[in-house]
Amino acid sequence: MEQEPFQPDFAVLESVFVRRRNCLLLRGNFTPVYTDYYLHLMQHGLRNEPEIDLDLKKTLALFTLHMATRPWAEYHAWTLNLCTPFQANLFVCGSSLTESVVGRSFTEDIRVPEENMLYAQTIRDGSQPQTSVIVLHGATPEEWVENYYRQSEQRLGRCFDLGGDRFALLSAQPGADRDWLLEADAALVAGIEEREETRLLETRRFRFHCGCTVGKILPALKAMKADLADILSEEGRVDVACPRCAAVYQVTADMLAQPDAP
Repeated sequence: MEQEPFQPDFAVLESVFVRRRNCLLLRGNFTPVYTDYYLHLMQHGLRNEPEIDLDLKKTLALFTLHMATRPWAEYHAWTLNLCTPFQANLFVCGSSLTESVVGRSFTEDIRVPEENMLYAQTIRDGSQPQTSVIVLHGATPEEWVENYYRQSEQRLGRCFDLGGDRFALLSAQPGADRDWLLEADAALVAGIEEREETRLLETRRFRFHCGCTVGKILPALKAMKADLADILSEEGRVDVACPRCAAVYQVTADMLAQPDAP
């Protein structure tokens, strides 16, 4: 019997308009994303410290919810350059068009800022990247994303951990009931249909997926072949980490000597 092709599991995100409050609610269960994230770490022998791991997972979820508020034909990337509660860079990126999100942490050879910083980049089809840089206050991903909404989006946004890998983002739209939004809590958001009039606008789906391969990395390394000569002569190979997902690939001199595929 012919084996069926593997079908990846996706986290389904709902975009819900809260009538009379003029607020947009994004919500989803990120268990499929986290499952693939941990499978990726196991496959490549990677590990994050528990505190970093938790904040990276939360950042992945809240970043993905933010992407679902944006037009489909955009690519987004965030780098959180942190000095507290730990010294690390958290990087996340993705797109609704590819239905994917990916992220990693950097803990070595990083510049430690005086204050937590967020570098956010948006790329629209055929246009130059737009970058915003903001100072982050607070010590949690929820607070950082709410900072981003106030400073970069210039509107109120609230983040909620609903438990069990479920997260929500509630953001103000024109004419929003700001008092209601500021007073909202996780219990209200979890049972919002019981208290408010809502309308489902759309759903999007995402999985943790990078798509990197050694073949995609080789062209860049060939341009650096002279710089890698000493390492290749001593070690016989060079280990290269994907900047998006931290997957490590071993590249040999023979691989660099092969002609590019037509």
